[in-house]
Amino acid sequence: MLETERTVNIPSSINMVTILGAGDENLRVLERELRASLHVRGNEITIKGTEADVQRAVDVLSELVAIVRTGQGLPVDAVARVVSMTASGESPAAVLTANILSARGKTIRPKTLNQKRYVDAIDTHTVVFGIGPAGTGKTYLAVAKAVQALQSKQVNRIILSRPAIEAGERLGFLPGTLSEKVDPYLRPLFDALHDMVDPDQVPRLMNAGTIEIAPLAYMRGRTLNDAFIILDEAQNTSMEQMKMFLTRLGFNSKMVITGDITQIDLPKGSKSGLRTVPGILGGVDDIEFIRLTGKDVVRHQLVGKIVAAWDKYEATQGAR
Repeated sequence: MLETERTVNIPSSINMVTILGAGDENLRVLERELRASLHVRGNEITIKGTEADVQRAVDVLSELVAIVRTGQGLPVDAVARVVSMTASGESPAAVLTANILSARGKTIRPKTLNQKRYVDAIDTHTVVFGIGPAGTGKTYLAVAKAVQALQSKQVNRIILSRPAIEAGERLGFLPGTLSEKVDPYLRPLFDALHDMVDPDQVPRLMNAGTIEIAPLAYMRGRTLNDAFIILDEAQNTSMEQMKMFLTRLGFNSKMVITGDITQIDLPKGSKSGLRTVPGILGGVDDIEFIRLTGKDVVRHQLVGKIVAAWDKYEATQGAR
């Protein structure tokens, strides 16, 4: 194939270290992920390869520059995601610069295309299901959208819930106060919340009823108006519990239901409400199902590889 060569000039206002990474770690990712070869001299990057490979590299560098211009850094994992999204014909800059919430000195943004679709669905639908493996930001982004909705006065309160499956939802026999009983089951929601709200404000907001964190069992019999309601770990809801939760929806409220259908802890013979509900509500207006995958894992890079390997193993087992 004929080789072609193009030179990309990085604007002088941009520090090349931001693009190339400390010790050229970002450059090494680009060289590994792109088929074209890259040669850096000052603020110029010369690209050699086939026309298609060179064009792809140019597109990736353009996206990196657009992201840096917004004031963001470029960690190594972000560079790899930019390469992947660009290959899919998407604009990473439009995804990675979509601010959800600025809190406690940092800005929370989607980090993958599916995460952007997820937060967009929350904006445009009353009920959204976020289904995917661990580390894909399902709960974290939902809590960020809830805090955003509260701060912008779209809702008056946030309600966060999980099924306390290990306790069989029978919390009465456990020792201690209600808070002490449910704390182990609701701790992940507390952790996400404390990333976005000043820790000193959380107890005050909870005492005022503005933020409520409770096990799923305590949702029965209620109608939840003017609220942003999140049900986490929904794969561990029964069919009856899922119906009960969804029918708590009141006026001017949003619901986000998150879970991983590969990690169901229900007793044998029990149907997961989260696994079954797409077949029941898949065609209902104003309800959206967003499926995240191992490619959307934004924890340590190894987590994504673990998820992908596990999916491959389970697919192989299912074929036998």
